[in-house]
Amino acid sequence: MTTLRSARRPGLTPRSARSWPVPLSLVLLSLIPVVAGSLRLVQLAGGPAVLHADQRFDSSPAPVVVHVVGAILYALVGAFQFVPGFRRRHLDWHRRAGRVLAVAGMLVAGSALWMTLFFAQKAGTTDLLYLLRLAFGSAMAACLVLGIYHVRHRNIAAHRAWMIRAYAVALAAGTQALTVGFGGALIGTAGIRYDVLMGSAWVINLVVAEWAIRRPARLAQARARSRAAAVAQP
Repeated sequence: MTTLRSARRPGLTPRSARSWPVPLSLVLLSLIPVVAGSLRLVQLAGGPAVLHADQRFDSSPAPVVVHVVGAILYALVGAFQFVPGFRRRHLDWHRRAGRVLAVAGMLVAGSALWMTLFFAQKAGTTDLLYLLRLAFGSAMAACLVLGIYHVRHRNIAAHRAWMIRAYAVALAAGTQALTVGFGGALIGTAGIRYDVLMGSAWVINLVVAEWAIRRPARLAQARARSRAAAVAQP
């Protein structure tokens, strides 16, 4: 019994322990754009040219720096906003971090839209990717605004849903490395195929986000049915 008690640290329940793989997985997925973005910042600062040079970024580095710094903060810190047990035990931290992340997320979305509108299109891409970037950059900003609106009106469920959607859109940069990498090996990346593979990452992330948003309600319904069935048994 003593060993059992010592193994159960205060505040750590089996349910909260099971929730930690989620942010850890998000951090691992975000490492792809985080590392690439960090290397780009080093290169823009005059460091070694590890990545392919891009004249668009070299001629106008400010929005690139804003985008990369905001994305690193948003991706890494934002992942830990989705741990229910941690959020409940550290509610003040969750609120303060949420304010910072809302600003970082708007900077990410705003700089992405700026670069889409005012930078030349990447060689080899079509207008489809241009339109997708405009659509999903705007969608991320809208999700953040709706998330802020609902938390100010104490609608926590709606706040959670819109913030998950915003994070899903932002984290598509990590998923795109996988869809372009694996999908490109299967169908190639020439022309519109590259744009489709890039766009599929946003779709995949939003499908997973909608599943995550609806999962607590489905679990609650399943528990309610189990309790009702147990009561109904003779």
